[in-house]
Amino acid sequence: MSATRSSKVSERVAPKAADPQPPKKKKHDEDDGPSFGMLFHAWVESHRASLLDSLRRLGKQPIGSFFTCLVMAVALSLPMGLSLLLNNVERLGGSWQRAAQISLYLQMDASNSQGEQLSNQIKGMPGVADAEFISREKALDEFQQQSGLGEALKELPDNPLPGVVLVTPNEVDKATLEALRERLSELPKVQQAQLDLVWVERLAAILKLGDRFVFGLTVLLVSALLLVIGNTIRLHIENRRIEIEVIKLVGGTDSYVRRPFLYMGALYGFGAGILSWGVLAFGLNWLNDAVVGLAGLYGSDFALAGVPVADGLSLLLGAVLLGYIGAWIAVARHLRELSPK
Repeated sequence: MSATRSSKVSERVAPKAADPQPPKKKKHDEDDGPSFGMLFHAWVESHRASLLDSLRRLGKQPIGSFFTCLVMAVALSLPMGLSLLLNNVERLGGSWQRAAQISLYLQMDASNSQGEQLSNQIKGMPGVADAEFISREKALDEFQQQSGLGEALKELPDNPLPGVVLVTPNEVDKATLEALRERLSELPKVQQAQLDLVWVERLAAILKLGDRFVFGLTVLLVSALLLVIGNTIRLHIENRRIEIEVIKLVGGTDSYVRRPFLYMGALYGFGAGILSWGVLAFGLNWLNDAVVGLAGLYGSDFALAGVPVADGLSLLLGAVLLGYIGAWIAVARHLRELSPK
């Protein structure tokens, strides 16, 4: 009886066992979604899969892909090749500063030492790149060799040619050169200052016309390239229409659908840029043999310059951008038609 009563008392006095507490959530379980690292990894994997898929699809049609890149390469090579040829023509014309030399004819009583002093004085003037003094005796020798009148000139009692100072300007600008000529004509012992810019102006006009022609041709060919790449991407879109509609049915976004075609356009552009660089390098090298032979007949060592690395890289980057832009335009145009019905 007492044992029963004591057990009841102990039950009332003893504390009840604590209820089991739920386990605390870890920190990452409290986050609302995946971490930035996981999202970035998924983004990289998506782009890698799209790039590999584009490469695989282009590899399945090697001949068609090659000819598409070749057509783009030819269109890219024309304006770039003409631009390089214009640059070479500008070099062929020689230095413009030397072509626009100002000839200072000295007075007949000017001595060689005075001519040298005047030449050194002109070298220090602003707007002057160089000055060279040609004595009366040297001028007569050059005239005898070039004119073929050596025997007749020997009969003259005195040397009729004056000393000359050839002044090379820093820049070719008509107004600047005229002002420089006026200043030089006022120097002591200078009888006449002569400036001939006619053929330099003609060459500048021809090169300016060539630049405008190249610009217009570039605009036309870039438009043609966008049409070519857009039509090519459109055909790829049509071939995958059912697949794209299924992807959009299961929740695929427009960017996800667009991504493989953008990579495909960039790959077309990359292949076209490589081919265009090679075509230009081969074409200039092939043409250079004839140019060197022709220049040798005139006693010149002129040769065509190849494709500079900077220009080649610019060509490659431009081709990739054109392919990307053309693909973007094509996909944006047809993306609305790809909505599931």
